[in-house]
Amino acid sequence: MRDVMTDVKAWLEQGDPVAVATVISTWGSAPRPAGSRMAISQSGKIAGSISGGCLEGEVFEQAQAILNGKPASLFHYGVSDDLAWTVGLSCGGEIDVLVEPLGPVHRDLMAALTAE
Repeated sequence: MRDVMTDVKAWLEQGDPVAVATVISTWGSAPRPAGSRMAISQSGKIAGSISGGCLEGEVFEQAQAILNGKPASLFHYGVSDDLAWTVGLSCGGEIDVLVEPLGPVHRDLMAALTAE
């Protein structure tokens, strides 16, 4: 899989705001390990995965809300949640996902970190 941050850097350079969803922790059977990332641009582009497909739609919607002014948020998904069955997290595990916006300051930081 391509590095999600490569896409994030390109989108930010194009002026397309981005939110990054990161799996912070998992319990039990979870489709992706902690540290897995998914990036969502304001224009609707997606890179990476946080759950192998069962949560991506829900996290996309949360990311769009965050890109439109909602603060960064930590979301918990588990089989005991009503939402879990709606979005398809029926693997029996639980995951915490942090969704945070990135902007021009992050673009400048990434450029500085990747400069030769």
